[in-house]
Amino acid sequence: MDYYDSHCHLNDEEILTHIDEEISRCREAGIKAMVCIGYDIASSKKAVELSARYPEVYAAVGVHPENLEGLTLDCLNEIKEIARCPKVVAIGEVGLDYHWYSDPEVREAQKPWFIAQIKLANELHLPLSIHARDATKDTYDILRDNPPRYGAVLHCYSGSLESLREFAKLGLYFGFDGPITFKNALTPKACVKECPADRILVETDSPYLSPTPFRGKPNSPSRIPLIVEEMAKLREVSLGEMNEQLWENFSKLFRVKHE
Repeated sequence: MDYYDSHCHLNDEEILTHIDEEISRCREAGIKAMVCIGYDIASSKKAVELSARYPEVYAAVGVHPENLEGLTLDCLNEIKEIARCPKVVAIGEVGLDYHWYSDPEVREAQKPWFIAQIKLANELHLPLSIHARDATKDTYDILRDNPPRYGAVLHCYSGSLESLREFAKLGLYFGFDGPITFKNALTPKACVKECPADRILVETDSPYLSPTPFRGKPNSPSRIPLIVEEMAKLREVSLGEMNEQLWENFSKLFRVKHE
């Protein structure tokens, strides 16, 4: 069976040290397409480099809210140039992260970056991969007032069921990861179960968020089948039906076809 990872970090040092081995492992597991996500200029360039090197790898380029220190919005001109590479399929990982930042000024400073990268995605006719941690309301408000015209996914969705319903009204997709396999992850499981069929995506966020039984160990896109199996159980559909829906959504959002 073929599988697809909508969000991974093959450009992370944890994986780059054995990237050829990692790609081989993914091929053996049936992973046919992976979106390697940038989080600053250097990692975005690396994502593009990997996409040129491996046929199943695609790239997203952008600046993560944790990596804004010392930067000015002018650096988005470089992101814009990188985004013109042929296998760039999204702008990301962008958004808001309030988990590590309690200072209101620091939080406020993230907003213009998020808005600017939404505008960049719209200009380039690309979807967005969005990071939203402990910032649900502000994320919603910004997306409502600055609609992504070519789609967007809330990567590693960890919000409430009620918030999922509201974001769904904005037409967003939702990426789910290894934590949905954790025994006590009741809210993520409920969100998987209720997520609109045409808006659900699967991802690993490798090398983070390994599913059971690999929790606590470095993650790999090759573990996507474990997450898809849990999705199928939660949604009470066959594995084949679940995976077919995931491919349909993946290919529609990122405009990717099988190689």
